Amino acid sequence: QVQLVESGGGLVQAGDSLSLSCAASGRIFTSLGWGWFRQAPGKEREFVAAISSNSGTNYANSVLGRFTISRNDAKNTVSLQMNSLKPEDTAVYVCAARTVGGLAITPPGYQYWGQGTQVVVSS
Repeated sequence: QVQLVESGGGLVQAGDSLSLSCAASGRIFTSLGWGWFRQAPGKEREFVAAISSNSGTNYANSVLGRFTISRNDAKNTVSLQMNSLKPEDTAVYVCAARTVGGLAITPPGYQYWGQGTQVVVSS
């Protein structure tokens, strides 16, 4: 079993940058595949970015070119560097992990989930 904890959320202005991190702990026997999702009030959870065990990546069109996902296997962490933030990026950001290690862009593809960290981007 794996536990995930996010950090780095906060309040920023449009155009600013913010970096989120997620740390995994527990029984980790493989190189994890990672994903970031977000959920705004009244909206369904949506895919943001994913990274595979061999560092292949995938991004939602809404964040492509602005966000960068990266991994640190020595620390069992994943990060999401968010640049040029927009008010539309305001949401609770949640990290997810899968033991298969490949890319997944839908919630059913992930076994483990964090509790989320708030990101608020003001106009």
